[in-house]
Amino acid sequence: MERLSIEDIIGKIRDEQPFHAVAEDYSFTLKIEEYAPVVCGAVHDGHQFRKELWENCLHTEHDRWYEEDPCTKYFVETQPIVIAGRDSRFEYDLNRAPDAAIYEDAWGKKLWRKPLDEHQKHKSLAKHEAFYEVVHALISKLESLHGRVIVYDMHSYNWKRWDREVPVVNLGTANIDNARYDAYAKSWCDALATIQLPQGIKTTAGINDTFQGNGYFLKFITKNTENTLVLATEFSKIYCDELTGVIYPEIVEAIAAQLKIKLPQHAASFLNA
Repeated sequence: MERLSIEDIIGKIRDEQPFHAVAEDYSFTLKIEEYAPVVCGAVHDGHQFRKELWENCLHTEHDRWYEEDPCTKYFVETQPIVIAGRDSRFEYDLNRAPDAAIYEDAWGKKLWRKPLDEHQKHKSLAKHEAFYEVVHALISKLESLHGRVIVYDMHSYNWKRWDREVPVVNLGTANIDNARYDAYAKSWCDALATIQLPQGIKTTAGINDTFQGNGYFLKFITKNTENTLVLATEFSKIYCDELTGVIYPEIVEAIAAQLKIKLPQHAASFLNA
C-alpha cells in the first residue's frame, strides 16, 4: 500500500493506473485492482479519532465504536475497487453533508465538553472534502469507461436497540431512481437473504425496513452521475456483541466469503442487462 496525496490519487485515477493507497493524512484507503464498473464503499468502517479531540469528547471509545460500522470494509475487501474511511464518524461523518458532518450531539448525548473552534472544524471538513473529490473522480472515470456503474455502500446497524423484529440485512432505496433500478434492488435483497450464517442465525432481508438510504455517500454519487446505482446495504450487528464490542469472527468470515461470490454475480446482472 502506498501513501499518496489527494492530487496523486486523482492523477492515478485519471491515468487509469491500478493502485492501493492510503491518503496522505491517513483518513481513507482506496484500492483499485482494475477499473471495473463495480465499487464497494465502507465510509463508517473507521475508528481513528484525532488526539487533540480526546479530552474534549464526552463519549467513550466504546460509545463511538457502538455507532461505527466495524468489519464493513472486510466484508468486501476482495472486490476490485474498495474505498473506506479510516476516521471515526465522531470526528466527521462521511455519510452526512458537509454542513452536518460534525456532530454537536450524537444519539441523544452531547458530544463535546466545549464547542469545537473553527480551526478544529476546518481540519476535519478538509478531509471530508478531499474524500469526495476522490469519489467524484473515481465514479466519473468509471462511467466514462463503462457507461454504467454499480456501488455497494456497506454499513451496519445496532439491532438490539429496536423493540421489534428487524432484518439481518436492510437495503435503503428511498433516494435511488426506483423507476430504473427497483428490480436490481429487489434482486440484491433476494441474494442477501440466501446468505447462510453459523450459530443457527436465519438471514432475513428487507427494503426500507429500518433505514431508507438517506446517506450523503449515496446522495452525492446519485446527484453527480448519470448512470450509477448505489445500493445502501446494512447488516445488523449479528456479527458481534454490540454491547461489549466482541467480534464473532466465524460470522464475519461467513458474510465475507458469501459476498465474495454473490456481489459479483449481482453486479454482472446489472451491468449485462
